[in-house]
Amino acid sequence: MRYDPDVPQIPHAALTTEDARMLHRMQDRGERVYLRLTMEAQTYPDVESRNVIAEIRGREFPDEVVVLGGHIDSWDVGQGAMDDGGGTVAAWEAVRLMHVLGMRPRRTVRVVLWTNEENGLRGGNAYRDNYADQLDKHVLAIESDGGVFKPSGFGFTGSDEAFEIVQQIGSLLDRIEAGTINRGGGGADIGPIMREGVPGAGLQVDGSKYFWFHHSHADTIDKLDPEEMARCVAAMAVLAYVVADLPEPLPR
Repeated sequence: MRYDPDVPQIPHAALTTEDARMLHRMQDRGERVYLRLTMEAQTYPDVESRNVIAEIRGREFPDEVVVLGGHIDSWDVGQGAMDDGGGTVAAWEAVRLMHVLGMRPRRTVRVVLWTNEENGLRGGNAYRDNYADQLDKHVLAIESDGGVFKPSGFGFTGSDEAFEIVQQIGSLLDRIEAGTINRGGGGADIGPIMREGVPGAGLQVDGSKYFWFHHSHADTIDKLDPEEMARCVAAMAVLAYVVADLPEPLPR
């Protein structure tokens, strides 16, 4: 929730889909619904946290980087499986598979599990600041932050030339119905470096159920479908690896 500076701020809360439907059924039965909402949320002082980073060094251009990841913090309720534990695991697994298969692209592939996306974006900002003098060598940033449901492709933000190249790469994912590349995409964690000119891509998935679980007690690991998650891993791995192994970097 965001407020205009001149608007009085009021508390707000979100109900899970299960609770909302229960209240709806009660109303449909003609019952008068009374709701008492006790909110105990607090804001605590900042504490130190860290991004988790691993990489496969490029065999020809190790100073050029494709970065991908998701964020490791979530709301206190639930487990944050869809937002964004699944995204972090998918990104990590994509890079782990490259390592296991002995696939070492021309450029460095770096996976980052970003901290503090939910209430400050300090992980993304710290990465930008720490690598400020190297961002001109960042070829692409990829993020998964919409749940690990069945993927359809990526939203891409970059030059027209780069968009055409990414579209061609997307065709490699047509067999798993994840090859659609749309204009406009990215993510909160990679937003700080995208604003410095780094091209960005956001994994796009079937979002029809995302807000059933988002920021609620229902966001637990049992909601993950192994096959759909495996497709997310494949999509991220293919895009990251192929871009990292292109003869020339994506044009800005």
